[in-house]
Amino acid sequence: MLAAQRKEHILSTLRDDGRVVAKDLAVALDLSEDTIRRDLRELAAEGLLHRVHGGALPVSPAIADFATRTSIGTGAKVEVARTACGLVRSGQTIALDGGTTARELARRLPADLRATVVTHSPTVAVELAEHPTVEVIIVGGRLFKHSVVAAGAVAHEAIGRVSVDLFFLGVTGIHPTAGLTTGDADEAAIKRAWSVRAAETYVLGSGEKIGAASPFEVVPLDSVTAVLTDSGAPPRGVAELRAAGVRVLGDA
Repeated sequence: MLAAQRKEHILSTLRDDGRVVAKDLAVALDLSEDTIRRDLRELAAEGLLHRVHGGALPVSPAIADFATRTSIGTGAKVEVARTACGLVRSGQTIALDGGTTARELARRLPADLRATVVTHSPTVAVELAEHPTVEVIIVGGRLFKHSVVAAGAVAHEAIGRVSVDLFFLGVTGIHPTAGLTTGDADEAAIKRAWSVRAAETYVLGSGEKIGAASPFEVVPLDSVTAVLTDSGAPPRGVAELRAAGVRVLGDA
């Protein structure tokens, strides 16, 4: 089997099964595990999958830059944002992550909501600038341009001085074994810091993120209150999350 054929078979298996196990694939194709691992390395370098111990998982489309992500799964983000809005109550202090789904949530907060929103995202803050009864607190720091959020030591220290009722967490991957992941180590640390300071953490998990994985773990699945997803979320991925003990809200 030619290298191109092997790689297409790997990607097809990934689409069908949601994961690739190098040992099993080597047996099925009567090839060495070293050959399969080399193919996985090359496919990972092309951004077509995410390598994990023993194999590979689907790569998240949410790792694209902020501008590109605004056009991915727009209807799904609206559904997730509406579910999130239903969890918000007047009088609460809410931490809102960066990202396009978080921005959609900010746009849809009820006009009569009286609450405080703390965010390290300039785009989220701008969305709330004209909200009549939401107080907005901006956490500053080094601008991580990929996601348009504050990061680094200054942001981390500021977050450590705030306690919130709810944290709406954005991630790029939600997987029953890989957990909640994102593509940058510093950004993952900021998200962890928010989660520690929140009484409840809800994951903004539109369907394209479920079953996918990125390099850096944010928090374990068992440390969040629920994953909020949409009606188009993959049924198998949702079922696997629930089997792992995760509460999933908002799916069909």
